[in-house]
Amino acid sequence: MEFTTGGRLEVRITAADTGKRVSVRRLDPSGTPGSLFADTVGVLTSWDNGVLSITRKSGETVRIEESTLVAGKVVPAAPARRRGPAASFEELAPVLARAWQPVESERLGGWTLRAAAGFTRRANSVLPLGDPSLPLPDALDRVRTWYSARGLPAYIQTATGAAGTQERLCADLEQAGWEREVSAEVRIAALAPIGDLAADVSRVRLERTVDEAWLSRYQRSVTPGEHVLTVLNSGPSVWFASVPGDGAAPAAIGRCVVDGRWAGFMAVEVDPALRRRGLATAVMTALARRALDEGASAAWLQVEADNDAARALYEGQGFATHHSYHHFRSR
Repeated sequence: MEFTTGGRLEVRITAADTGKRVSVRRLDPSGTPGSLFADTVGVLTSWDNGVLSITRKSGETVRIEESTLVAGKVVPAAPARRRGPAASFEELAPVLARAWQPVESERLGGWTLRAAAGFTRRANSVLPLGDPSLPLPDALDRVRTWYSARGLPAYIQTATGAAGTQERLCADLEQAGWEREVSAEVRIAALAPIGDLAADVSRVRLERTVDEAWLSRYQRSVTPGEHVLTVLNSGPSVWFASVPGDGAAPAAIGRCVVDGRWAGFMAVEVDPALRRRGLATAVMTALARRALDEGASAAWLQVEADNDAARALYEGQGFATHHSYHHFRSR
């Protein structure tokens, strides 16, 4: 990380750079022997009273005393991609939302309040794709009231790590006392290579609607009420994959939503006793081929950051991280 001009460390950022992606170096606050400096990269979300707040792509906000700065500069909003389709956050965010729709929703300016009787955070959280048309404290009060009336906790879904994402909102929510509970990655890839994988798809069944057998393998072990079926069956063009098992539950399942050029993959799950036999790859491949038939060319999925097995599978299929997303809960 290069901060020097003519061999001299320089701080080349000011409070006027709030909202930009920056890289800073400060005196190491940990006191680790042999370590003089600590580096932080993220969006500068505030610079007040001698303290900088920088929100990393992980959603974590780091506060830095101005007096400890030794170098700093503005850096590009997002690194150049080396593989996969080009995509902006503005294009992807609505596609992701259409693949997992709530039972009811209400607009609050550019925000969408979503509820589905508590089935998944995605379908029971605010999607803030714009200005709420209210001062933030008033908007947060409105959100709490709306979810409380439905007997639900108030969540707001945010994104970080790409151009146009919501680092400043993350910092504002944290400042307002909201707690980040879950973080995950949105990954994208070219679709054709997934359809070309050497996988045995002969046993994979594709259906348009979810059934009780599919739900019995679904890790959430949900009761198939109307709210669950509404969410799972929602989307422009939805497909459910399953591989029959020895019992009532399938050996493997998956869900895909085709939306224009995008195919989104969700709920890819395998019987724990049958893992590492290529079943997840077979499900992904069969769904990818159907999406290609419908004209899609790009793929996306969401994976939690600590799911190492799934991350390894998807990296092998060409998926790379586009941005991260988080759910903040009102305390």
